[in-house]
Order: sequence, then C-alpha cells, then structure tokens
Amino acid sequence: MDPMLRERAARVRLVALDVDGVLTDGRLYFDSQGNELKAFNTRDGLGLKALQRFGIDLAIITGRKSPMVTVRATQLDIQHIYQGSDDKLSAYMDLLQKTGLAAEQVCYAGDDWVDLPVLLRVGLSVTVPDADEHVRERVHWVTHRRGGEGAVREICDLILSAQGHDTVLLAELLES
Repeated sequence: MDPMLRERAARVRLVALDVDGVLTDGRLYFDSQGNELKAFNTRDGLGLKALQRFGIDLAIITGRKSPMVTVRATQLDIQHIYQGSDDKLSAYMDLLQKTGLAAEQVCYAGDDWVDLPVLLRVGLSVTVPDADEHVRERVHWVTHRRGGEGAVREICDLILSAQGHDTVLLAELLES
C-alpha cells in the first residue's frame, strides 16, 4: 500500500458515503407502482459493521431522498444521514460540527461533480473506477470495484488494514 495512502487511512475516524454510484451501482430501479428500488452489496455492509466495531463512525450524504436509504442506514446503525442534500458541503460541515472531528479524520467517497466540494476537503477522498473523470483526477484513491459491487468494502478494508484492525478480525474468526 502506498505510504501516503496508508497514513491518510490510519487517521480516519468517520467514513461518509454518497449513495447512488458508491453504495449502489448508480442506476435507478422502479417497480410497476413507481416505487424506487435500490440494490446494496452485503459485503459492503459487513465492512461497514467492522469499521463501527473499532469505533469508526459512519455517515451518508446523498442528493436524493429514498426510503430505501433510510432502511439500509437503519440496518447498519448509521446515525448520520443527510438525504436530499443538494449542497453536500453544508451537510459535511454540519457533520464535522456535530461530531467534533477534524477534516483529516474523515474519509468521503463520492462519484460525481456534486461530491467534489466535500472530496477536496477531507483527509481521505475516494471514488469508484466509473466515476466522472474530473472526480477521478482529484481524489486520493480510486477503488478497483464499482459502486454497488464491493467498492465500499474495499474502502473499509483499506482503513481496517491501515489501522491494524484487519489482523485482529482475522485472528478472531480463525479462532472461533
């Protein structure tokens, strides 16, 4: 792992995520009644729960409002949820104020122009390989997997490894 990336990941105390294109594949699905559906990756969820186990807080900052996001956030016990946030920077600043964390302690993952104001202000900025070109050029790290296909798990694994928690988890699992 790149030493600078490891250093940034080692400082993370909060992971904030965009939804469409990061936690999901970015496509919008609707049933015949017009209800929106979203598909979330279970491995992403396991990674997020592992972060929480080691005291790393989680947040969602998304421009859309969706009951599916509320359901998934509840399942994962994500306390900080900003939906319908056209101004993601304001949501991010509110999050910093509420948590008392410094920007260097935050990892944010987003995939489009609206995410840039936050991505440019966090300690660890991440995007997915199919993100907008202008976003990919400006972040600290690009995952190998796409949104909704394990990208968030990669972020979790990066942070867990940089902080030495991956070996603890593995040892516990192998002992059980």
